[in-house]
Amino acid sequence: MAEQRHHALDQAAVEAFAARLAAVAPAAGLLSLRGELGAGKSTFARAFLRALGVSGTIRSPTYTLVEPYDVTAPPGGPDRVLHLDLYRLADPEELDYLGVRDEADQALFLVEWLSQAAGELEADLELSLSGEASRPDRRDLVCRAATPLGEAWLARLAAD
Repeated sequence: MAEQRHHALDQAAVEAFAARLAAVAPAAGLLSLRGELGAGKSTFARAFLRALGVSGTIRSPTYTLVEPYDVTAPPGGPDRVLHLDLYRLADPEELDYLGVRDEADQALFLVEWLSQAAGELEADLELSLSGEASRPDRRDLVCRAATPLGEAWLARLAAD
């Protein structure tokens, strides 16, 4: 599967990548954000959502597990984004209570800690951030397609 790698990015470069990825996002799919605590997942998510026109407060879904956003995307892009943080998910069955499965074909999912879903949700694109929390000016970023939809998303990004 296709991937893009970027090394030693500062916060502005990570945010710019998030905006570029949002600009070519599909109407529905799942972007998995991976990285240790403090790696920059929330920074990436905020920049991604801002690029899609979210102007109000962007809350972390750490305690609510899911934060929905109606967005303004280019034609073919998402109308709705669900930002999930599954770190505190005790059991994958809790996804049913959150109602996220009902929106699987109608929204773009931005998911932190996807591994907590134990295979109940599948990533189309996996974005890994790494680096030291004390050095936000040196993030490594790997964006890897995991499905044909993810391949198409990365191809649109490369063509942009």
